Amino acid sequence: MKAGSVRGTLLAAAAAGVLLAPAVGAETLQDAWARAAQQDRGLAAVRSQAEAAQLDASAARAQRWPTVAVGGSYTWFDDAPAFDFSFTGLPLTPPELFGGDDFVMGSATLSVPVFTGGRISSSIAAAEARGRGAGAQLEGAEQDLKLGVAEAYVDVLRARKALAVADSNVRTLEALAGDIGALYERELVPKNELLAVQVALADARQNRLRAANGAEIAQAAYNRRLGEPLDRVADLEEQVPEPRALPSDLAALVQMATERRTELAALGEQAKAYAQLAQVERSRVLPQVSVSGGYNYLENQFLDDEEFALAGVGVQWALFDGGQSRKRAAAMERNRRAAEDQRADAESLIALQVRQAWLGVEEARKRVQVTGDAVEQAEENLRIARERYGAGLGTQTQLLEAETLRVQALTNRDNAVLDASLARLRLARAVGSL
Repeated sequence: MKAGSVRGTLLAAAAAGVLLAPAVGAETLQDAWARAAQQDRGLAAVRSQAEAAQLDASAARAQRWPTVAVGGSYTWFDDAPAFDFSFTGLPLTPPELFGGDDFVMGSATLSVPVFTGGRISSSIAAAEARGRGAGAQLEGAEQDLKLGVAEAYVDVLRARKALAVADSNVRTLEALAGDIGALYERELVPKNELLAVQVALADARQNRLRAANGAEIAQAAYNRRLGEPLDRVADLEEQVPEPRALPSDLAALVQMATERRTELAALGEQAKAYAQLAQVERSRVLPQVSVSGGYNYLENQFLDDEEFALAGVGVQWALFDGGQSRKRAAAMERNRRAAEDQRADAESLIALQVRQAWLGVEEARKRVQVTGDAVEQAEENLRIARERYGAGLGTQTQLLEAETLRVQALTNRDNAVLDASLARLRLARAVGSL
């Protein structure tokens, strides 16, 4: 019974060691999200694309403003040309067109579009739709990043809990090996019982090595997500934060996802952009009217004024272009239909994702309840097996099986708790509110 009491003390300490208390000042998931948002290159790329789309929209709106252009040139001749009056037969010596062998010319022109058949307004609407779509994609990328960081964060916690369970298993089997070894020295048990527990101990030590390696890999993957050195050791808060409250009804969740998922918004804006681009192509075969004014300077010796201004109205009408505009417009309409079909398909897929995430939350919640009870039962089973073995009523095989069941119960409980936290975050992402 003395050996049993020693084993009981070790088992209690091992069980307590699995439940690690959160450290003061530990890194939280919100901290991880903030670091990843600043360091993640993929998110930075999407953010730059969204900014580029906004700049494209600004450039499209600038088409309505007047266009001002200036130009100038300097020309030098080896021999400046002059008028030739030799055909008259008169002894005239005309002066050269320009004073000297060079001249300067300059101009300034202002042009304002008056009528473009809707080309400018449609191109502006298309660019603004693309800008809104890029903004929706950025929001979706931010939520995807948060979920990815959360998964890496939970993977670290899971690996560390697995290592803690492996450590407790090794300590328990070391105590059992010591106790059975003492009994074998007194010739109270056969050698095969000692060999069996020693084999189990060797296997437990191997599992601990694997768990330690898994914890290192999980930590490195988590650090990469945050843009930190791979070998950084992070002290993580074990409490995974709850997402904002969500409806419990599945139909309400699907409706929320339809309204909030940025993928649907992005595809909808893409369809609008293609519709406007089709209008742009149709407008190219309509008259394009603009007014212009300008100032010109020409250095010469014959005109009565070297400086003169001008104003005019310009009309350009492509009466025939071989069907280019019509076919490009038809191509844009096909792209619009494709975007609408993609949106409909994505809406169906999102409904499936919400259902899967909702069922995952329900499953994880029930697993937490079941595995919590199983841990208590496994520990009680081990206590009974220990007492029976100490009294000579049980076998060493029953004792090892009880320890195996305890380790499995602890592992299942830790996984269920972490899966429950992750399932809630996945549901929040599925409805677009992470």
